[in-house]
Amino acid sequence: MLDNYLNDAIGKEKQQKEYNQHNALVDIDDVILLIDGEKLIGCGGIKKVDKDTAEVKRVFVADEFRRHGYARRIVSEIERLAKAEGYKALILETGLPMKSAQRLYTSCGFSFIENYGPYADLDSSVCMKKNIENNK
Repeated sequence: MLDNYLNDAIGKEKQQKEYNQHNALVDIDDVILLIDGEKLIGCGGIKKVDKDTAEVKRVFVADEFRRHGYARRIVSEIERLAKAEGYKALILETGLPMKSAQRLYTSCGFSFIENYGPYADLDSSVCMKKNIENNK
């Protein structure tokens, strides 16, 4: 579902060429799932970057469940999980056209940072960070 959404939002060719290589599910260490009966509401995960930092990956809420606070809940659970695992910071990448995602993350306390790692040279990427070490 997320890949189809991103193909529509960003463009299938660009998604496949620039982003799919960075979204391998095998690299995601922990996953949060929100489920209503047999329906998937949304998901998100974290990937270890180093001993202090985890990367937020694959946050998504199905269309029919949007605008009900589920994305915020997923991000909150990701943060709780990351703290429990001893991480001090969360980083993430989203696309330049993904304005609603950028608003969500800033409202959850993330700040814009310089593009990192595999996204450093991608003009269509937007990277963000949140320090979670002292956040209760």
